Amino acid sequence: MSSTATPSTRVGRVLSDPPSSRVPKDAAYDDRSQAARQQYLELRASVHRKLLARLNLEALAMTDRARAEAEIRTLLGQLLAEETIPISLSERDMLFSEVIDDVFGLGPLEPLLRDPDVSDILVNTSHHVFVERHGMLQRVSATFQDDKHLLRVIDRIVSRIGRRIDDSSPMVDARLADGSRVNAVIPPLAVDGPLLSIRRFPAERLKAEDLVQLRSLTQPMLDFLAHGVRARLNCLISGGTGAGKTTLLNVLSGFISDRERIVTIEDAAELQLRQDHVVRLETRPPNIEGKGAIRQRQLVINALRMRPDRIVVGEVRGEEALDMLQAMNTGHDGSLTTVHANSPRDALARIETMVAMGATNLPERAIRQQIASAIQLVVQQTRLSDGSRRVTSVSEITGMEGDVITMQEIFLFEKVGIGPEGKVIGRFRATGVRPKCGERLRAAGVHLPGEMFEGGMEIR
Repeated sequence: MSSTATPSTRVGRVLSDPPSSRVPKDAAYDDRSQAARQQYLELRASVHRKLLARLNLEALAMTDRARAEAEIRTLLGQLLAEETIPISLSERDMLFSEVIDDVFGLGPLEPLLRDPDVSDILVNTSHHVFVERHGMLQRVSATFQDDKHLLRVIDRIVSRIGRRIDDSSPMVDARLADGSRVNAVIPPLAVDGPLLSIRRFPAERLKAEDLVQLRSLTQPMLDFLAHGVRARLNCLISGGTGAGKTTLLNVLSGFISDRERIVTIEDAAELQLRQDHVVRLETRPPNIEGKGAIRQRQLVINALRMRPDRIVVGEVRGEEALDMLQAMNTGHDGSLTTVHANSPRDALARIETMVAMGATNLPERAIRQQIASAIQLVVQQTRLSDGSRRVTSVSEITGMEGDVITMQEIFLFEKVGIGPEGKVIGRFRATGVRPKCGERLRAAGVHLPGEMFEGGMEIR
């Protein structure tokens, strides 16, 4: 697709759509040659640019929406009257909608944000936009006019939550009003132009029964994890990017009692706990002078002074891992957190590395003892090749043998192969191992049936 045509192409359509599906269908237009079609698209892009150039977008955004829409529609009619080539009513309405999205929303991204099937929006410079639908990436015809247009949208996102992005701070994490996670990188770090990634979350968060229905895990696995949370076992959720760690963390946090005080700590607030007594903390980047940054480690330390019953850290990435382990070991049982790792064993290795970052003089064995005593359950969440997300392992940390942290797997997902339509074939099964934490669960009044740890379920 040429760069001259893309600013005016219809937003949200997959690029594989034939050109005729993205242009007016009237007979006069169909009789035009390919060159005339290209001229028509260029005309529409030109009118769009002139309209945006003559509008004071900042002033319009502050006025009443109905009044602003009336002003835009009037100006659009004036500009179109100056053009020699006519434009159809459908194209006029489309142009009007695009401008309204630029004034009050995020421009070409608005139709994608309204699409409930889109879970990720990935903007690779102004003319290349991809989305994830049902676990699979697709390129769409949504485009920005140029890099300046994309930069305006990025600045609008980050400024709403008091953050900034410029040459001195060319990378930022932010969030949208609906809780969607946003990451933006601009030049000089982004070589080819501004980059924007939006991780969307459903308007209605998934519930525990939804995960079972979607076959992300089995009912016995869910019951075991739910009882573990209620019995105040410390839980670490491990997985790769986009594996569903935050979704699972939200679901498991729903089993925390309403009588407990919960403190959440995140880089960009996205957790949506349903309890009444929740205190949410969020990190702060440095100001323009490079000062005033508040890191997760400082928030974890401060959270200990806020009389929490449980601490939920959205994700441990650095030296705050040590303070999180100490909190788990000093009366804040039942805390939850996530970490990026490919397996339960790798998750422990990453935690160990991050603790060493914050306590360089702490012996290796002492770090592992802290981990072994602080964490009881490690849940591995994986995004499979067909886009599905599964809990592929539920493991229990049982202690130390010499210098090695010992673990035993309670449940797992075994991948068998790939079906004819690319779907992953596998089965959930219990390993038959009875968890050592069963004693602690019984002390909390939870009695797990023996058959919970037997049998399996095939997934096709």
